[in-house]
Amino acid sequence: MSEQELKIVVFRLKDEEYGVNVLNVLSIERVSPITRVPKTPSFVKGVMNLRGVVTPVIDLRSRFGMEEKDADDDTRIIIVNTEGMDVGLIVDAANDVLDLSLSDIEPTPEVAGGINARYLDGVAKMDGRLFILLRLDKVLDKDEIMELQGAADES
Repeated sequence: MSEQELKIVVFRLKDEEYGVNVLNVLSIERVSPITRVPKTPSFVKGVMNLRGVVTPVIDLRSRFGMEEKDADDDTRIIIVNTEGMDVGLIVDAANDVLDLSLSDIEPTPEVAGGINARYLDGVAKMDGRLFILLRLDKVLDKDEIMELQGAADES
């Protein structure tokens, strides 16, 4: 992989495909029991025990203002590291790792897929597919991460 390429993990929310830098992804997990934590934002589903580590879990549909959906056989939790903390992201499906050429990435439109542009790092077009690239540091800001860290420590 050259400096002109970016490797992304592709996942789906509703009818849109999204990508996050593979360097931020620790693992992709099937849905496992999540313990609800009181006094957290509605998009925080709770915490899960991932191989002995308590990991906060957020629902990206809820975070982005989409209608929530019950988990099914395709639902996955992508474990990412952002701002030094591991967080699980509930997605409809995670099914690809792709190499993107940086020249395929365009600046973010004001709204992409109905999602606020501040969460996005650009839009990539490849082989007739459109990928919305997420900025994990904006999906969860530092204050929210600190709050989640406290919630994980309490449970």
